[in-house]
Amino acid sequence: GTGAAAGPLPLVALALMTVGLAAKPALFPLHGWLPPAHAAAPAPGSAILSALVVKGSFYIVVRLWVDVYGLGVLAAPGVLLPGLMGAGAILWGSAMALRQWSLKRLIAYSTVAQLGYLFVMFALLASPESHGGTGGLHPSAWTGGILHALTHATAKAAMFLAAGSMSYAVARDDIRAISGIAHRIPMTFLAFGLGGIALAGIPPSGGFLAKWLLLEAALDRGAWGWVVLLALGGLLTLGYVLRVLGYALDRTDPPEHFRTVPRRMEWTALALALLAVLMGLRAGGIVDRLALALPTGGVP
Repeated sequence: GTGAAAGPLPLVALALMTVGLAAKPALFPLHGWLPPAHAAAPAPGSAILSALVVKGSFYIVVRLWVDVYGLGVLAAPGVLLPGLMGAGAILWGSAMALRQWSLKRLIAYSTVAQLGYLFVMFALLASPESHGGTGGLHPSAWTGGILHALTHATAKAAMFLAAGSMSYAVARDDIRAISGIAHRIPMTFLAFGLGGIALAGIPPSGGFLAKWLLLEAALDRGAWGWVVLLALGGLLTLGYVLRVLGYALDRTDPPEHFRTVPRRMEWTALALALLAVLMGLRAGGIVDRLALALPTGGVP
C-alpha cells in the first residue's frame, strides 16, 4: 500500500474502525462478552472460537493499520492506543484468570490476556528509524506478533479440549473437582500443561520464540515499559496454569465420581498441544516465511 490520505478525517475513520473491530477479538475494555460466551459453549466450540474466530478481526485490523495506513500511523504517537489496550488486556485478563474456579472461565480470561499481545505488537511495529513515516517495520515485532497468534490458536484449542475432558471425567466445571485427576487421564493433563507453558513462553515452545521476538523489538526501541509488561505477562500466565496443574496433581481429595474419557478426546488435545511446542522446535522455517511476508508499511 501507499498509505492513507493525510488529514484528520482518515485518522478518525481508522479510530472508529479499530474500536469496532476490537470488540470482536474482545480487546480490553471491550472484552465483557468473551468469558461467559466461551465458558458456556461446548469445549470443541470454545476451542474454535478462541483459536480461530477471534483472529478474523485481528487480521482485518493488521491490514488496515499496516497495508492501508502504513508507517504514517505506525510511527505516530497514536499507535500507543491499541498497545495500551493490549497491555490492559494482559494485566486484567491474567488477574481475572487467577481468580476463577471455573476451569473454562479461567481459560476464557486467559484468551482475553493472550489476545492483548497481538495489539501490543502495534506499539512495537515501527522500527526505531521510522520517524515521520520513513524507515520500515520492525521484523521482530511483526514475526513475534503473528507467531504468537499461531501458537495461541493451537495451544488454547488444546487447553479448552483438555478442560472439556477433565470436566467430562468429573461431571463438573470446577478446578477443585479435578483433584488428583492427572494420574487417571495423563494425556489430558499433559495436553493442558504443554498448552499452558506454550502460552507462558517457556522454551522450547512457539510461545517462547514469539514473546522473545516481541521482547527483542521492545529492547531495540529502548521501551523498558513494554519489556516489563511482556515479562510480567508470562509470569502471570504461568501462575494460573500452575494453579490448575497443582490441583490436578493433588491426590488428597480425589473425585467421588469419575467417567472414563474416550481416547480420541485425549489424543486430539494432545496433538494440538504438541503442535504448539513443535512451532518452537521447527521455528526456523516459520520465521523465514513470516519474514518473507513482512509488509512494507506503506514504504515503496
